[in-house]
Amino acid sequence: MEFVGGVGYTNIDLIYSDMVRLPATGEEVYARDFGVHLGGGVPATLINTTRLGIPSRILTFLGDDLFSRFAADSFEKYGVEVINLYKGDGTPVVITSVLVCNEDRSFASYRDEQTAGSYEEEDVYRSLTGARIVDMHAGFLDVYRQLKKEGTVLIFDTGWEDDLSIRKYEDYLELADYYLPNQKEALKITGTQSVEQAAERLSDCFENVVIKLDKDGCLLRNREGIRYISPLPGVKAVDATGGGDAFMSGFIYGLFHGYPVEQCIRFGNVTGGTCVQGVGCLTRYVDEKKLLELAQTI
Repeated sequence: MEFVGGVGYTNIDLIYSDMVRLPATGEEVYARDFGVHLGGGVPATLINTTRLGIPSRILTFLGDDLFSRFAADSFEKYGVEVINLYKGDGTPVVITSVLVCNEDRSFASYRDEQTAGSYEEEDVYRSLTGARIVDMHAGFLDVYRQLKKEGTVLIFDTGWEDDLSIRKYEDYLELADYYLPNQKEALKITGTQSVEQAAERLSDCFENVVIKLDKDGCLLRNREGIRYISPLPGVKAVDATGGGDAFMSGFIYGLFHGYPVEQCIRFGNVTGGTCVQGVGCLTRYVDEKKLLELAQTI
């Protein structure tokens, strides 16, 4: 059976939303709404690919703590295949408090650093071999090298880091078939001042350079030049958490079904644009029928 797979931490988001403002140091501000949700990352992307009818396999880290049990129950509810790599007795999930005020957000996160050494790399490879597409996560380089030799398509998305650079992720970028940064990440990793300059720099690594432009859609650069692909129309953003992971799911849907890259981006704009209209990573989404319908409006 062909499938899409990926390995990554499970994130639990404690979301304080509809706040009048974000608190300054030493202040307390009450939120008008609160919820506990599965957060972003590889699991969120693959939950959404499952919703789009693509067989998906999530490799992650779950313990016996309260938050891990919440995650396990959530995965079961979403009907996704999950393989637990964790062999320790700690809290291997990432816990994040998210404060949302209009389009502004603040985060505080915790992760047990000992989780990184709690798995066997052979288990990761054995569970991902045979995947048509893999959503890459830093830390499994040898596995990705072997999958690449076997013909698996690799997609990489770093996320924001203060020390983000091409040199830091050079090995991953050389392996990846696609890299999907947003504009802030693209400028940071390339050390450039505009998305066009960033696209030019990334074209040294990729035939198709894709840069997400948030509410302005997406930039695509390839041998035909630079094109700007419009966003999903009529989007009223509530919470941008998980928008990039949702974009990834639509993009993967297109690749899985053999669409050209321009159409993969349109699918990503639909799934990403839909996600940000709800609070949390997974509350707003489309099924396959709705995806195909909305993609025609772009």
